[in-house]
Amino acid sequence: MHHFHYRDGRLHCEDVPLDTIADQVGTPCYVYSTATLTRHYNVLADAFDGSKYLIAYSVKACGNIGVAKTLAGLGAGADVVSGGELYKALHAGIPASRIVFSGVGKTRDELKMALDAGIHQFNVESLPEMERLSQIAADMGKVAPVAFRVNPHVDAGGHANISTGGAEHKFGIAWHEAGTFYQRARDLPGIDPVGVDVHIGSQITDISPMRIAFEKVVTLVKQLRAEGFAISRMDLGGGLGIPYKPTDNPDTPAQYAQMIREVKQGVDIELILEPGRMIAGNAGVMLATVEYVKHRDGRSFVILDSGMNDLMRPALYDAHHEILPLAEADSDTPLETVDIVGPVCESTDRFAKARSMPPLKQDDRIAFMSAGAYGAVLSSQYNARPIAAEVIVNGDVFDVIRRRPTYEEIVALESAPHWLTQQE
Repeated sequence: MHHFHYRDGRLHCEDVPLDTIADQVGTPCYVYSTATLTRHYNVLADAFDGSKYLIAYSVKACGNIGVAKTLAGLGAGADVVSGGELYKALHAGIPASRIVFSGVGKTRDELKMALDAGIHQFNVESLPEMERLSQIAADMGKVAPVAFRVNPHVDAGGHANISTGGAEHKFGIAWHEAGTFYQRARDLPGIDPVGVDVHIGSQITDISPMRIAFEKVVTLVKQLRAEGFAISRMDLGGGLGIPYKPTDNPDTPAQYAQMIREVKQGVDIELILEPGRMIAGNAGVMLATVEYVKHRDGRSFVILDSGMNDLMRPALYDAHHEILPLAEADSDTPLETVDIVGPVCESTDRFAKARSMPPLKQDDRIAFMSAGAYGAVLSSQYNARPIAAEVIVNGDVFDVIRRRPTYEEIVALESAPHWLTQQE
């Protein structure tokens, strides 16, 4: 469910025509819907009504402060994977007591920052990380609440690049080592082992693998409690998939919540959920403009002003995004088969191959649907292309929540070495 629909022949975000935003802000740009963000958060929260839970929004999915602040107002916490994301979450008004810090490579400065802030939980992924955290916490006179991310050796399916629960992946500690790690944690100063964490992948549309992984986690929680550990939290990560195509039919948040209730039946424990894509994915689109239509060797190329540096998912994951013209085509308009590509000097700068589309011409505008997650956050200034602007809509108003940088701003952090500037 989202709030992007045609009205009077124009594609709207809520009550704002997207071509109005394109006229005022330019393209490429990302547009987010407040109503969709709100609905998706509330659908998940309602599904867990009656349980002890923390919804820690995964900032890496869509890290704009405007989006995070919108979710903070609904009661969301944050799952962060860097000091920068922690800073953003705090800046957006998310209390430190609702922030979980994940990630395999936390630096000393990041650990200090999180301890100073007093975050809810550290999701620890290795023995060296635990020992580093212990030393820093003890030196600061702090106690770090810790959950170990256990690797349940469960294949989540989906694209290999977003699967994280197998033995070959860098994430988490080995399942068979969990008992040893918790015993070690009990002996270290500054460490309080309070939970168990698991995350097996992203864009999971069939929750069966999640059930297998969560059953193993519940078994581990019971075992640790029997050994005297006060395990009060079970962090189940994120990963719930969304529909990218009209034919997609992923398992729903209600089914997800019911499965978790069944798995943890009889276990009184706080649940920590880390949704990202499920909340932000269909809450955002990316707008682009057609620069040229090129015909060559029996193919037609629609060349856009947006490239893989703006929306990386098709190049990185072979991901599919529905593409809609901002001006609605008549229902009987014949479709054309085209490749939709960008201007970046890479063969992978292609958004869609042999896609059936209404006829497109120079200066037409299009929207890449379901671009709210892993869209703007993965963008770069490759080819010295300014990062796309970001806009959020609320009813019939909108605001720019990240402006497009100028060329001067792009080079402002760069300089020639002093031995060259001295010659000028």
